Amino acid sequence: MYKQIVFLSFLFMSCNPSKLNIVTSLPKKLKEVSAIEVTSASNILWMIEDSNTKNKLYGMNTRGDILKEIKLSDTKNKDWEDLTSDENGNIYVGDFGNNSGKRDSFFIYKITTPDQLISEVTPNIIEFEVPKKYTNKDFEAFFLWNSNFYLFSKEDKVTAIFKIKNQTGKQKATFIGELNLKGKKNPITSAAISDNKKTIALLNHDKIWILTDFNEGDFSNCYVKEIALNHKSQKEGICFKNNNTIYITDEKTVKNTGNLYEFEGL
Repeated sequence: MYKQIVFLSFLFMSCNPSKLNIVTSLPKKLKEVSAIEVTSASNILWMIEDSNTKNKLYGMNTRGDILKEIKLSDTKNKDWEDLTSDENGNIYVGDFGNNSGKRDSFFIYKITTPDQLISEVTPNIIEFEVPKKYTNKDFEAFFLWNSNFYLFSKEDKVTAIFKIKNQTGKQKATFIGELNLKGKKNPITSAAISDNKKTIALLNHDKIWILTDFNEGDFSNCYVKEIALNHKSQKEGICFKNNNTIYITDEKTVKNTGNLYEFEGL
């Protein structure tokens, strides 16, 4: 019997569109940015692209200039969906998109101190499986907390949450519960946790959820704030700039999209 996790409180919805500010346009060569991350080592903004694009990690500044292009040797971008990092400045690429619902195994690639790399690296590989009853689920969001990754399925109503050890080699994901977000059409496209581990941000195409007052691995009865962005686009990446501000990216799907945004005052 699993523990069902239900977020009980939807405290308020912010309707102030001025909070989502454009920082810069994303580089023209990056059409389908699916994640963004800032590590503890520098202010470089790290990004990846979506499925069947180059197996590269890109580093950008806030002017939209690409500073680094790092190829991940011996990997394929089957469906790279999210990024996270640890306190030592290492970055992790989540290759776990599953639109077809037919994947048997998923991968997380660890890149050690990317700030110090030049153009290519062979990453450490974490391969994992989810319990058989969940193999048809699609995933686009995760974050690292201490020695575990927390993975969120992409669904309209109830999201399944899994825990995976941050350990090279083959792992089995553990189902830890469900996240029931109020309303419909709530697929989570990216996730992030603040440096002080007090705030979790979950991204959707037109809203974010800010989670506080939780315990590690147990998100029941936490404080949830749903914030309407009043801005519809294919938003795929979220990370913390600092404990009170987040970065968001969207894909170049329509005019005036494909940007880096900043949202303050969480």
